[in-house]
Amino acid sequence: MLALVNTPNRPDPIELRAVADPTPAHDEALVEVHAFSLNRGELSSFARNKEGWVPGQDIAGIVLRQAENGSGPVAGTRVVGLVDDAGWAQRAAVPGQRMAALPENVDFAQAAALPVAGLTALRTLRHGGPLLGRRVLITGAAGGVGNLAVQLAARSGAHVTAVARGSQRAADLQALGAAVVFDGIDKVRGRFWLILESAGGASLAKAIALAEARGTVVVYGNSSGEPSSISFGDFRGAANARLQSFSYFTSEAEERFAPDLGLLVSMVADGLLRPRIGMQRDWRDILQVTGPLRDRQVDGKAMLMVRQG
Repeated sequence: MLALVNTPNRPDPIELRAVADPTPAHDEALVEVHAFSLNRGELSSFARNKEGWVPGQDIAGIVLRQAENGSGPVAGTRVVGLVDDAGWAQRAAVPGQRMAALPENVDFAQAAALPVAGLTALRTLRHGGPLLGRRVLITGAAGGVGNLAVQLAARSGAHVTAVARGSQRAADLQALGAAVVFDGIDKVRGRFWLILESAGGASLAKAIALAEARGTVVVYGNSSGEPSSISFGDFRGAANARLQSFSYFTSEAEERFAPDLGLLVSMVADGLLRPRIGMQRDWRDILQVTGPLRDRQVDGKAMLMVRQG
């Protein structure tokens, strides 16, 4: 089969090569991959991993062989799935507990936008408990996670304030349910029950100062690459507020991945959630996607479609 392989010592960091088919474990299905999404955080993994490593976490495709232990969907089922790596290939071994069947009206591209971004949005919002009538602040709202978090928070009855640069982004986010959009967190006023913070640096320090008493700031990224300087005094006015880290793969029990993926795809099928695909290309054109994604020129998700022939 073909796969996109890590090449850290060459001019291009990744290239298409013939590799051996995966050998699924007893709890893994063999899935024919039709689409995968590229997460911005995966770009930095090229330099950290050895020659020949196959990246990729978000996939959608068709089950070729069900897991030996009987977990997960049966052969022939269209699915969305999550893997630790090795998803950028024509076939992938996917844990049965990390797949959900796709409704007929959800296509592979929509589905592949959901695992990392959708589950991060869903699970970070859960740290706020019931959100009806609560004030929620979401930084990086134009990105893959933020875009979905705005929709999910608004559907939960929250008053959503989004942070994203650009007038068009503001209009798009308001159409998705954001009540207010600012082009920088320094312009935000008031206090918030729940804050989803992905920028880090000065943005995180400001977010803490915007928390309500007993509110929560969930930190799930550091896109700025900058350290944050915080002190006890930053919590003045936010008595007993909580700073909550978020670790994706261990955020909830393993058996919760499939139900949560199923919830997300059902919302897409019902028109209640719209994954935004900012760029879609054939997987052979991946190097046309990595640059714009790294430079934050892609709103929503970057999607690659896999040719099986």
